Amino acid sequence: MNDLARKIDGPELRLAAAAGPELTLRKLRAFWAVAQSQSLTGAAKLLGIAQPSLSQQIIGLEQSLGFALFTRRSNRMILTEAGILLLRKAEPVLRGMQELEDTLATYASGARHPLRLAGVESLLRTILPEALKHLDLDGTTECDLLEGAPADVLEMLYSRRADIGLLAANSVSEASTGFLQIPIMNDPTVLAVPEAVDLGAVRRLEDLPEEQQAILNASIQIAFGTQHSRRIESWFAEMLPRNRMTARVRSFETALSMVRAGLGVCIVPALSVAQAPGLRLYHAGMEPRRIVALIQPAQHRAGRHAAVIEALRAAGRAVRLPPIAPLPPLLARP
Repeated sequence: MNDLARKIDGPELRLAAAAGPELTLRKLRAFWAVAQSQSLTGAAKLLGIAQPSLSQQIIGLEQSLGFALFTRRSNRMILTEAGILLLRKAEPVLRGMQELEDTLATYASGARHPLRLAGVESLLRTILPEALKHLDLDGTTECDLLEGAPADVLEMLYSRRADIGLLAANSVSEASTGFLQIPIMNDPTVLAVPEAVDLGAVRRLEDLPEEQQAILNASIQIAFGTQHSRRIESWFAEMLPRNRMTARVRSFETALSMVRAGLGVCIVPALSVAQAPGLRLYHAGMEPRRIVALIQPAQHRAGRHAAVIEALRAAGRAVRLPPIAPLPPLLARP
C-alpha cells in the first residue's frame, strides 16, 4: 500500500472526520456526484444545487483532507489517485446511508415504492415486456419504466431514481459503475441495407449497379456517445472506405427508416430492428452489445429485485432476433 492509500485508509482521514464538520455526508455526496458526472455543471444538476455552492464544497473537502481530489481540465473534473481511492471508500458509505433512508421512508409511509426500471429504448421495447409477462410481483407492486440513453440510465441508478438498469455494458466506461452487472444476452451488431441491395454474393463494390454503390457509400449514423461513434466511424473507414456520413440521427428508428428509403446504410444492434420488412441485415463482424442488468450489490438477492433479474435473464434467452445473413464477401478481410 502506498503512502496515499495509507493516508486515506488510515488515521489521517479518521482524524479529519473526527475533528469537526469538514468531512460530512453532504460533502461526500457532492464529491461522488462530481466524480460520476466529471463536471461541476452535471453534478450540480444531479444534486439540484447551485454550481458555485458545489464548487465551494469540493474545495472545502480538498482543503480539509489536505490533498487534491480532482485535476481540472477545461470543463472536465478528472479524479486524481487520491480521488479514486476516496471514491472506493465513499461509495459503500453513501450506498448504506441511502438504503437506510429508503428503509425509513418506506416504513414511515407504510407502502412500498414502485419497482423502477431504467433502460435504453430498444431494450425496454424488446426484453422487458417478455420479462414482466412472466413475473409475479405479488399483485401489489407497480412498475415504473424510465427510458433514456446509457448515460441517463447510469445517472438514474446513481441518484437512486431507478432500482435496476438495463443497457449495454460496452456502452459505458467499465470504471463508471459501482453496480453488479448481470449478463442478460448478447445482441449482434448488424449492417442494415435496403432490401433491394443483395450483398450475399458480391465480392467487389464495383460489381453492384451504380445506384446501389451510391447507397453503400452513404451512411446514417446514430449519435449515442463519442465511444460508440468512433467505433462506427472506424468500421466504415475500414470496410467501406469511400463511404461518407450523410446524416447523424438520435434514434435507431429514424436511422432505419432512412435506410428503408434508400438513403444509405447504417450499423445498428439487431434488437433495435423491431421488424425487417424493407431491410436486409448482415452480420457486421463487430463486437455484439453485451446486454446487462445493473443493480446495487445489496439488492441482488433481495426479494422482488432477484425475481426481476431472473425474469430478465429468462427473457434474454427467449428473445427472437430478426433474420441476419452472414458477413458479406464484400466486407470480408483477409
